[in-house]
Amino acid sequence: MHSISTQSIHDNIDHLTRQIATAAVAAGRQPSEVRLIAVSKTHSAEAVRAAAAAGLSDFGENYLQEALPKIEATRSLTLTWHYVGAIQSNKTRDLARHFDWIHTVERLKVARRLSEHCPSGKILQLCLQVNVDNDPNKSGVATDELDTLFAATVALPNLQIRGLMTILDPTSEPMASYQRLQTLFSKLRQPVTGVWDTLSMGMSGDYAAAIAAGATYVRIGTAIFGPRRPRPG
Repeated sequence: MHSISTQSIHDNIDHLTRQIATAAVAAGRQPSEVRLIAVSKTHSAEAVRAAAAAGLSDFGENYLQEALPKIEATRSLTLTWHYVGAIQSNKTRDLARHFDWIHTVERLKVARRLSEHCPSGKILQLCLQVNVDNDPNKSGVATDELDTLFAATVALPNLQIRGLMTILDPTSEPMASYQRLQTLFSKLRQPVTGVWDTLSMGMSGDYAAAIAAGATYVRIGTAIFGPRRPRPG
């Protein structure tokens, strides 16, 4: 499989940026309220460089072992790295060390380990992943357990809990599910001291619905980089 060209990445980003702005305005929001995370999993460091040259600075990865060489290869660039994959407890040290944001915290054990492993002087930005459809086959804290996880996690040192994240079941109705997450986010806003400003939701196929429901980060891979490439090994 051939890599997508730099020009194609630039064209895709230009088109996507305009589409995001249109969706924001249609929802009565400012385009600047929605940030784009380029999900670069299975794509090369060169693809990341091409997207950065087109003006993007936020990049998302799902697999730690794939991400680490990519982060190292682009260290000369000023990028913000977001981890958006499932978290294994034995990977929390590297996650805390190499990523700026973790979007997929669903267990207190993982939050505690990230706090413990955070390098001195660093504050790790976190989202709590919610299973907003209450699907037993999906990751994320159950909606009726979110308050408990939030209360325990917000008290941990070295972490800044910024908001909520979800990944929908492909069969769900995106607008309804995203509005449920927005409602949960609003209910948790009151007791928070510090920053509570992030709804990480929306992907290549449904980002307009996510923006209409209040997304502040949309996580998009295919619409920027093309189809996923086979993972090495």
